[in-house]
Amino acid sequence: MRKKRFLLLVAIVVSLGAVGYKVTAEIWANKLRDIRENPIKLLDELPDSALNIKDFRRAKVENGRTVWELLGEEASYDKDQRQAVIHKPRFLYYDKNGEVAEASADIAHVYLNEKELEKMQLEGGIEISYSGYLLNSQEATYLPAKEQIMMPQRTTLTGEGLQLQGASMEVDLGESKVRLLRDVKTKLEPEKLAKQKAKSDKS
Repeated sequence: MRKKRFLLLVAIVVSLGAVGYKVTAEIWANKLRDIRENPIKLLDELPDSALNIKDFRRAKVENGRTVWELLGEEASYDKDQRQAVIHKPRFLYYDKNGEVAEASADIAHVYLNEKELEKMQLEGGIEISYSGYLLNSQEATYLPAKEQIMMPQRTTLTGEGLQLQGASMEVDLGESKVRLLRDVKTKLEPEKLAKQKAKSDKS
């Protein structure tokens, strides 16, 4: 009789364990589906102590092509403001023609919506290299939806034999165009420009 009771107890425990495993598996499956659909939701659910990341890296891949990459020495996420603050960021944008725009700064404020990068603000010691030119400024905003970089403060553009300065600047990454706005100053070095033109003609 005791043996039968023991076997019955074991059967009940095993059955409860199987039910518990099934429920846990379903919970995790639902959680993983939620994370895939809305990765920002996971960040909102984490404790504050878990929202500091060393060697931060994030990328956007579209149809097998890397659109952009964002790297930093350290990042922290503010749940209330829905923004990540990244120290010593490096941002790389890959256009459809294979050109790469690389930006670095002291600090980046990255604003996130449910699934995408909404905008990124760079501050301090900004350098942007693109199409053979170097841009320097103290503030820049990247707008992914428009494929634009806006620099509202004084910006310098330097190339081979050419230097331009403007009160502000806009870079259209989609059209590969740069536009200086207001109080534009130009410095040309004809000899260097001629050498650059000769190189371009040979290629």
